[in-house]
Amino acid sequence: SQLKKNFSYPIVTEETPIEYYERKKWNKYWLVDPLDGTEDFIERNDEFTINIALIQNNKPFLGLVYAPALNLIYTGKVGSGSMKNGKPIYNHSERKNFIGADSRHNSSTETKNFFLRKNISKVLRIGSSLKLCSLAEGLIDVYPRFNGTKEWDTAAGHIICKEAGCKILDIKTNKELVYNKESIKNNFFIASRNDLSFL
Repeated sequence: SQLKKNFSYPIVTEETPIEYYERKKWNKYWLVDPLDGTEDFIERNDEFTINIALIQNNKPFLGLVYAPALNLIYTGKVGSGSMKNGKPIYNHSERKNFIGADSRHNSSTETKNFFLRKNISKVLRIGSSLKLCSLAEGLIDVYPRFNGTKEWDTAAGHIICKEAGCKILDIKTNKELVYNKESIKNNFFIASRNDLSFL
C-alpha cells in the first residue's frame, strides 16, 4: 500500500482492526475503508467509495473520499477547507424547506420518524459516505443516522463536512463525534449545516 510505503503511521481498516490496548497509545494513524457502500457496489449503482482519513488526537485531521465509478474525489484538511475534484466546496445553503439524506440500504424507523417530526418532506437516498459529501457541498441540509456505523465509515466525510461549514454531532453527548474509542462503533449522530440544530 502507498500509505505504508510513504508514511510511518499505523493503519486501521475494517479488514485489519487493531485492539484498543494498542490503538490507545497512538496520537496519529490512518483510518481506511477500502469499500464503503458494499451493497451499492454489488448493485452497481456507482455510489460506493474509498474512504481514507488521518486521525490525530481522536479527531480527523484530513480526509479523502473517492467515488471511482463517478470520477469524484472529495478532500478536506483542518484549516484548508474542502474540495470536490480540486474545486472548493462549502455549504452556503439558506433553504428553509430542508432537504434530508437517508441511506439507500440501511434506513430505520427512527430516521423516517425524524423526518416526519422535522417536517422534512424531501429526502434523497444516497449511498455510502456520499451522504456526508452531499452535505458538504450543500446538496442536502441534514443527514440523521440512527443505526450502526463504524469509525471508518465516517472519519473522512467528517473532516470534509467540518471544513465545509457542517457538523456531525453525537446524539448522546451533543458533541462532535470522536475517534479511536475503545469501541470502533459510532454512537447515533446527526450531521447538518452549522447554522441548524436538530438535537
